[in-house]
Amino acid sequence: MKNIKNSSKLIRVLTAALGLLGFSFGMYLTIQANIGLAPWDVLAMGISKRTPLSFGDVTAIISFVVLIVDLLMKERIGVGTILDAIITGKGVDLFTALKIVPQQTTLLGGVFVMLLGMTVLSVAAWIYMSTAMCYGPRDSLLVGLGKRLRRLPIGLVEILLQGVVLAVGWLLGGPVGIGTVISAFGLGVVLQIVFSIVRFEPRDVNHQSLFEFFGVKPKKQQKPAQC
Repeated sequence: MKNIKNSSKLIRVLTAALGLLGFSFGMYLTIQANIGLAPWDVLAMGISKRTPLSFGDVTAIISFVVLIVDLLMKERIGVGTILDAIITGKGVDLFTALKIVPQQTTLLGGVFVMLLGMTVLSVAAWIYMSTAMCYGPRDSLLVGLGKRLRRLPIGLVEILLQGVVLAVGWLLGGPVGIGTVISAFGLGVVLQIVFSIVRFEPRDVNHQSLFEFFGVKPKKQQKPAQC
């Protein structure tokens, strides 16, 4: 995975797509755990309760706002960002339609599937992040914050981010379950373990923007001619 950036563009795109499909499966597993919404979903549900907007509309707006924050933090937008927007949501819909894993009805089964989902999420994140084609909005936010908190492990940054999102969502009236707490504080731990095993540091990846990936050089503004 360390040399994936030197592979052909097709290989990199396929690798990123495969990683994001795995990411979708991980999200699907956390949903099938049936023991509570993820922090970002709690936030969306909390906002939805206090506005006339639907849950889906709020989710889209949150992603757009996070993307703006990413740009303000000078995080790049690339092919990976577009693939994330296309694949992740539809991937979850695909796995839901296929009914690969039944929705859990017991706490023990739910916790097991939740932990499995977080592990799949972390491995899939490593796969698609390693292609150096930029991240989706939320992952870009995580990495952008991580760069500004270099002394903290990226897993701890994830825990802090998820904790803040969860707190805001809860204060707005979003539903919180045991799975929500596990997701908020467990995902960062699992992410850190996986990244440590594969020796991957997402903050050190030098990403290619859309322009760079397709070999397009932005036109430089010409200086006005001096009289």
